[in-house]
Amino acid sequence: GWGMTSKDDTLLVSDGTHIIRFMDPEGFGEYRQIQVYDQNGPIDYLNELEYVNGDLFGIRWQTETIYIIDPMTGKVKGYLDLEGIFDYSLYDRRIDVLNGIAYNPESDQYFVTGKWWPKLFEIQLITSNNI
Repeated sequence: GWGMTSKDDTLLVSDGTHIIRFMDPEGFGEYRQIQVYDQNGPIDYLNELEYVNGDLFGIRWQTETIYIIDPMTGKVKGYLDLEGIFDYSLYDRRIDVLNGIAYNPESDQYFVTGKWWPKLFEIQLITSNNI
């Protein structure tokens, strides 16, 4: 499995490529799809997804980058560079990639974690004009 989130009564599903499919949660029929891209071209290996306040957040597998995607067009609106958020050198057991995004709308909090990470991180989004 790759990534899945929901928007109203629609599932948004990644398959490890640059394509996000919008699907019916009951019959799994595809309504439509978008191709995710930035100024350099397609963003492939999209994994974990989270829909937050009109934006789609997607982690690029085996990186510590989360892309903020316009779910109507697929265009990347921004990104979160989480390079170094987790210090792998402090652990002598198997620790894998960043692959968890969560949002709490009641408290407006964002959380990230990874596969087999023993920690959960709360992050704050900071606006930048770099993209």
